[in-house]
Amino acid sequence: MAKEYKLSAVRHNELKEELTYLKTVREKEVADQIKEARSFGDLSENSEYDEAKNEQGKLYSRIAELENILANCVVIEDDNADTDVVHIGSTITVEDVAMGEEETYEVVGSQEADPMNGRISEESPFGKALLGKRVGEIVIVEAPAGNIEYKVINIQR
Repeated sequence: MAKEYKLSAVRHNELKEELTYLKTVREKEVADQIKEARSFGDLSENSEYDEAKNEQGKLYSRIAELENILANCVVIEDDNADTDVVHIGSTITVEDVAMGEEETYEVVGSQEADPMNGRISEESPFGKALLGKRVGEIVIVEAPAGNIEYKVINIQR
Protein backbone atom coordinates (compact mmCIF):
# COMPACT_ATOMS: atom_id res chain seq x y z
CA MET A 1 0.00 0.00 0.00
CA ALA A 2 1.27 3.45 -0.91
CA LYS A 3 2.12 5.98 1.74
CA GLU A 4 -0.63 8.49 2.44
CA TYR A 5 0.43 12.14 2.40
CA LYS A 6 -1.51 14.70 4.42
CA LEU A 7 -1.55 18.14 2.83
CA SER A 8 -3.26 21.43 3.44
CA ALA A 9 -5.36 22.76 0.58
CA VAL A 10 -2.73 25.48 -0.02
CA ARG A 11 0.14 22.99 -0.24
CA HIS A 12 -1.93 20.70 -2.49
CA ASN A 13 -2.45 23.58 -4.93
CA GLU A 14 1.26 24.51 -4.79
CA LEU A 15 2.25 20.95 -5.73
CA LYS A 16 -0.28 20.83 -8.57
CA GLU A 17 1.06 24.13 -9.93
CA GLU A 18 4.66 22.90 -9.66
CA LEU A 19 3.76 19.71 -11.54
CA THR A 20 2.05 21.69 -14.29
CA TYR A 21 5.06 24.01 -14.60
CA LEU A 22 7.50 21.08 -14.76
CA LYS A 23 5.46 19.24 -17.39
CA THR A 24 4.85 22.24 -19.61
CA VAL A 25 7.59 24.85 -19.30
CA ARG A 26 10.56 23.11 -17.71
CA GLU A 27 10.34 19.92 -19.79
CA LYS A 28 10.56 21.99 -23.00
CA GLU A 29 13.53 23.95 -21.64
CA VAL A 30 15.44 20.76 -20.86
CA ALA A 31 14.59 19.28 -24.25
CA ASP A 32 15.96 22.43 -25.87
CA GLN A 33 19.16 22.16 -23.80
CA ILE A 34 19.65 18.57 -24.98
CA LYS A 35 18.98 19.55 -28.58
CA GLU A 36 21.50 22.40 -28.39
CA ALA A 37 24.12 20.20 -26.69
CA ARG A 38 23.75 17.55 -29.42
CA SER A 39 24.58 20.17 -32.02
CA PHE A 40 28.03 20.59 -30.45
CA GLY A 41 29.15 17.29 -31.92
CA ASP A 42 30.72 14.18 -30.36
CA LEU A 43 28.46 13.11 -27.47
CA SER A 44 31.16 11.01 -25.76
CA GLU A 45 33.12 14.13 -24.77
CA ASN A 46 30.26 16.60 -24.56
CA SER A 47 29.86 17.90 -21.01
CA GLU A 48 26.90 20.10 -21.97
CA TYR A 49 25.05 17.03 -23.22
CA ASP A 50 25.85 15.07 -20.04
CA GLU A 51 24.66 17.96 -17.88
CA ALA A 52 21.45 18.34 -19.87
CA LYS A 53 20.73 14.60 -19.59
CA ASN A 54 21.36 14.77 -15.81
CA GLU A 55 18.95 17.69 -15.59
CA GLN A 56 16.39 15.69 -17.53
CA GLY A 57 16.77 12.79 -15.09
CA LYS A 58 16.24 15.10 -12.10
CA LEU A 59 13.22 16.63 -13.79
CA TYR A 60 11.56 13.29 -14.48
CA SER A 61 12.34 12.13 -10.96
CA ARG A 62 10.64 15.21 -9.46
CA ILE A 63 7.64 14.79 -11.78
CA ALA A 64 7.25 11.17 -10.66
CA GLU A 65 7.58 12.20 -7.01
CA LEU A 66 4.90 14.89 -7.36
CA GLU A 67 2.56 12.55 -9.21
CA ASN A 68 2.96 9.97 -6.44
CA ILE A 69 2.28 12.52 -3.70
CA LEU A 70 -0.77 13.95 -5.46
CA ALA A 71 -2.16 10.48 -6.22
CA ASN A 72 -1.83 9.39 -2.59
CA CYS A 73 -2.68 12.55 -0.69
CA VAL A 74 -5.46 13.49 1.67
CA VAL A 75 -6.31 17.19 1.77
CA ILE A 76 -6.83 18.31 5.35
CA GLU A 77 -9.65 20.83 5.65
CA ASP A 78 -9.40 23.05 8.69
CA ASP A 79 -12.56 25.11 8.39
CA ASN A 80 -14.57 23.63 11.24
CA ALA A 81 -11.99 21.73 13.26
CA ASP A 82 -12.21 22.14 17.02
CA THR A 83 -9.49 23.73 19.10
CA ASP A 84 -9.90 21.41 22.10
CA VAL A 85 -7.30 18.90 20.89
CA VAL A 86 -4.11 19.07 18.85
CA HIS A 87 -4.41 17.80 15.28
CA ILE A 88 -2.91 18.57 11.87
CA GLY A 89 -3.38 22.25 11.17
CA SER A 90 -3.32 23.26 14.83
CA THR A 91 -1.08 26.08 15.97
CA ILE A 92 0.02 25.23 19.49
CA THR A 93 1.94 26.98 22.20
CA VAL A 94 3.94 24.74 24.51
CA GLU A 95 6.10 25.39 27.52
CA ASP A 96 9.32 23.49 28.10
CA VAL A 97 8.69 22.38 31.69
CA ALA A 98 12.39 22.23 32.65
CA MET A 99 13.39 25.54 31.02
CA GLY A 100 10.16 27.49 31.47
CA GLU A 101 10.34 28.74 27.86
CA GLU A 102 7.27 29.00 25.63
CA GLU A 103 7.37 28.20 21.92
CA THR A 104 4.70 28.16 19.22
CA TYR A 105 4.49 25.53 16.48
CA GLU A 106 2.13 24.54 13.71
CA VAL A 107 1.48 20.83 13.26
CA VAL A 108 1.51 20.02 9.53
CA GLY A 109 1.76 17.03 7.18
CA SER A 110 5.21 15.64 6.39
CA GLN A 111 5.35 17.37 2.99
CA GLU A 112 4.95 20.78 4.61
CA ALA A 113 7.32 20.40 7.56
CA ASP A 114 9.81 23.21 8.14
CA PRO A 115 11.10 22.93 11.73
CA MET A 116 13.30 26.02 11.42
CA ASN A 117 10.14 28.06 10.85
CA GLY A 118 7.96 26.40 13.49
CA ARG A 119 6.17 23.94 11.19
CA ILE A 120 6.55 20.43 12.62
CA SER A 121 5.52 17.20 10.95
CA GLU A 122 2.79 15.08 12.47
CA GLU A 123 5.11 12.13 11.81
CA SER A 124 7.99 13.54 13.89
CA PRO A 125 8.41 12.35 17.49
CA PHE A 126 7.32 15.78 18.75
CA GLY A 127 4.34 15.90 16.39
CA LYS A 128 3.23 12.36 17.29
CA ALA A 129 3.46 13.16 20.99
CA LEU A 130 1.33 16.31 20.56
CA LEU A 131 -1.50 14.82 18.50
CA GLY A 132 -4.66 14.35 20.54
CA LYS A 133 -3.43 16.35 23.53
CA ARG A 134 -5.46 19.08 25.26
CA VAL A 135 -4.57 22.39 26.90
CA GLY A 136 -2.88 21.73 30.24
CA GLU A 137 -1.66 18.23 29.38
CA ILE A 138 1.98 17.27 29.71
CA VAL A 139 3.66 15.84 26.60
CA ILE A 140 6.78 13.71 26.93
CA VAL A 141 8.97 13.72 23.83
CA GLU A 142 11.76 11.18 23.43
CA ALA A 143 14.91 12.97 22.28
CA PRO A 144 18.50 11.74 21.82
CA ALA A 145 19.52 13.69 24.94
CA GLY A 146 16.68 12.14 26.98
CA ASN A 147 12.99 12.76 27.49
CA ILE A 148 11.75 16.36 27.35
CA GLU A 149 8.50 17.44 28.97
CA TYR A 150 6.26 20.08 27.44
CA LYS A 151 3.00 21.50 28.73
CA VAL A 152 0.36 22.44 26.18
CA ILE A 153 -0.53 26.08 26.85
CA ASN A 154 -2.76 27.00 23.91
CA ILE A 155 -4.32 25.44 20.79
CA GLN A 156 -5.49 27.55 17.85
CA ARG A 157 -6.54 27.09 14.25
